[in-house]
Amino acid sequence: MIQYIKAGKPPGGVRFSLKTDVIIVGAGPAGIFTALEMIRRGSGKKITIVEKGKPLEERVCPKDKTHVCVNCKPYCNITTGFSGAGAFSDGKLSLSYEVGGDLPDLIGPELAQQTIDYADSIYLEFGADTKIEGINNSDEVKEIRKRAISAGLKLVDCPIRHIGTERSHALYLSIEHYLAEHGVELIFGWECSDLLLENGACRGVVISKNGEDREIRAPRTIIATGRRGADWLEHICAGYNIAHQPGTVDIGVRVEVRNEVMETINRALYESKLIGYPKPFKNKVRIFCQNPGGFVSQENYDNDLAVVNGHSYKDKKSDNTNLAILCSHNFSEPFNQPIAYAQKVGELTNMLGAGHILVQRFGDILDGKRTWQKELTRSNVRPTLPDAVAGDITAAMPYRSMINIINFILAVDKVVPGFASNETLLYSPELKFYSNRVKMDADFNTNVPGLHCLGDSSGWTRGLMMSSVMGILMGRRLAAEE
Repeated sequence: MIQYIKAGKPPGGVRFSLKTDVIIVGAGPAGIFTALEMIRRGSGKKITIVEKGKPLEERVCPKDKTHVCVNCKPYCNITTGFSGAGAFSDGKLSLSYEVGGDLPDLIGPELAQQTIDYADSIYLEFGADTKIEGINNSDEVKEIRKRAISAGLKLVDCPIRHIGTERSHALYLSIEHYLAEHGVELIFGWECSDLLLENGACRGVVISKNGEDREIRAPRTIIATGRRGADWLEHICAGYNIAHQPGTVDIGVRVEVRNEVMETINRALYESKLIGYPKPFKNKVRIFCQNPGGFVSQENYDNDLAVVNGHSYKDKKSDNTNLAILCSHNFSEPFNQPIAYAQKVGELTNMLGAGHILVQRFGDILDGKRTWQKELTRSNVRPTLPDAVAGDITAAMPYRSMINIINFILAVDKVVPGFASNETLLYSPELKFYSNRVKMDADFNTNVPGLHCLGDSSGWTRGLMMSSVMGILMGRRLAAEE
């Protein structure tokens, strides 16, 4: 077993350094790839990563045995720990700069694409599948695009490398061992509770565990806490006047249909990245995270918020395809708390489901009635999330979001006949929290000297690849300072 925690001695005999060159908060893709690139560039800086979750080899979801979510404490092992939610995700890497957030607006599309290609090569080194999905410009794809245009939707071209849920775990475990073997100090089970600011500059962090606090000082502090840390970072930004602006939150549902309905798109594209702006509100609505033969899953946030997600394995397959339909919301004045807004939507949905994910048939939504459990057993589409509770998601979903989602589903039905069938399942809540966007320059400098924010927690990226790209560029900059 690799010894991850060393030097310096807080209570309980756990040892780690109280001074380092670079402190990285969060062991998701952005933080991981910062350290990876520094190593690959021959950096002699001491790197410390603090992660409140567990090492990857200790991250186990009891649901595999219990078949129901037991709401693990203090953190959900599916979303928290080394590699973040990526270790248990379907592991899809989007290989186009047009997908994955707004980072190209900050660094330029050319550099973004070059770094995506480079990051992809690293994923391949650690065991990613060499096959690329979604590069088939066949007559089938042309016909899909034609129908999308007719329906008022845009089909985004994006090559995808699908790692698979089970192989993502093995890949990130290899990276974890690589970092430890190359001298990166990995501190697990300690949470960053505060920043150390002196004379207007960031000098490190305060980490906490079981009521004990310790300071770790460093000239460079990297915050890379992912979507799970969006709420925490929002409070940090407000408390220390770190320049930021309200970001976007995505509120939506996880849709599940039979594989037969999605057969053509699954074969030709693997993932149908469709975007629309349905009337009457014209919010951006998009398809995200499509999982052919996949499984709907539940994730729990730190405040006991249960949200829905989807996984897709390489070898284990179901009879269904699931995907997210997300409606983007932006707020400015007088309200500027988009994360809190989305959390309230999720809490209300959880209340209706007695702490579980709600599921409803699309036909029942159109008919203005709830779905009953007995009705699901008679459907062609059997839920792959067995502990989802049949009910009425419209009783919790905001009117604007629900109308956008309904009209978007009806538009997608023109591209994929059968998508808007009565038996199509909608699970709720599907929420994507992105931090209020931190204002930074192209070198990821905030207005606080010594402090940098990366990945989804920065508000600039969405997903594994762009977070990895941001980490690589940060790592290059740090290595170049020597």
